[in-house]
Amino acid sequence: MFEVRVGRAGRRPVAYLLALVLAAGVLVLAGPAAKSAEAASVCSGRPTRTIGFATGELRLYRTRHYVCAVAVAKGPGAPRPMSVSLQPRGGRAAVSAGRFGRQAGPVTVHALNRCVRASATVAGRGTATGWILC
Repeated sequence: MFEVRVGRAGRRPVAYLLALVLAAGVLVLAGPAAKSAEAASVCSGRPTRTIGFATGELRLYRTRHYVCAVAVAKGPGAPRPMSVSLQPRGGRAAVSAGRFGRQAGPVTVHALNRCVRASATVAGRGTATGWILC
């Protein structure tokens, strides 16, 4: 008996609402996948040096007062022996060693107006620096 007709003006709010819900759904589902493959750093400060070697890389970060280091494997996988060491001149070395799947560290040392030396190993291969960041 009754026939309800929705004119163009009646369809418009429904279409906007549907588009908004779809856009929000796409952002929620694709948000984490759309981010870069590089994860956020566990060290505070700005990236200072990245030193690559056969099985991974040593990443150094610096703030005004501190230096932080992380050893990252080239590919995540089964836990393997990894270590990272950071020593300020005239101070004790901070070391993180063990069996890790992705990274060893972070290690942080107070290095205001001090040089530091760093080393990292991943699965028996590694690198070491001399006194740097002076």
